[in-house]
Amino acid sequence: MHKVYFVGCGPGDPDLITVKAKDIILQARTVVYSGSLIPEPIIAMCKNAQLHDAAGLVREQITALLREGAQNGPTVRLHDGDPGIYGAIREQIDALAEAGIKSVVVPGVTALLAASAALGVQLTLPGITQTIILSRAESRTKVPERESIRSLAAHRATMAFYLSVHLLPDIVKDAIDGGYPKDTPTAVVYRASWPDQTIVRGTLADIAEKTRKAHITRTAVVIVGEALDPVSYEHSRLYDKEFSHGYRKARGT
Repeated sequence: MHKVYFVGCGPGDPDLITVKAKDIILQARTVVYSGSLIPEPIIAMCKNAQLHDAAGLVREQITALLREGAQNGPTVRLHDGDPGIYGAIREQIDALAEAGIKSVVVPGVTALLAASAALGVQLTLPGITQTIILSRAESRTKVPERESIRSLAAHRATMAFYLSVHLLPDIVKDAIDGGYPKDTPTAVVYRASWPDQTIVRGTLADIAEKTRKAHITRTAVVIVGEALDPVSYEHSRLYDKEFSHGYRKARGT
């Protein structure tokens, strides 16, 4: 019995796929992927595999394809971004394990990092925040009360939301109620790293209206936090001339 590989292919730009992911895809004999989420150039890499679009399938059908594939050769469940973030891989891995099939997870570049790169920002800044909170707004998938946006907003760290741009007015209200000032820098990045990537910048006060006018309702990352456009911040101590570490002695003033 062959292994099943849960492979992250990155956020959209096919050049952002890892070397390891590409090597595994090229060797695969079965590939199960999710329709429009995977760029065509990456699908084209699967030239030696039997392809199955999972967009219209339910969990049991997907698992059955993976089990059947594992009997015949290397099998890949291809995910956009990184499979460990909102990838629903645990339930698939557990089902395969029950059938005696081993799984391997291959990480990929997640959309938040592509969005950060597109914005040209650093999500953690000394003197501003050293924390990134990645979450989603509650809709059909429930969010534990302890992880409500209002609760998390009390930290005023950099916050990023997946699968939630259609709920942006709710995010804004809860973020402000939780402690972020209305003028907190906010950005929405639609289809980060894809050819049709779109960036909307603003503040909590106006980002919902700007995003509505841009007609963005899905496939976007929402990022909130002062690190996006800081008034001031501290320089890194690591490269400070008065800071010593294992590879450099402080030089003094």
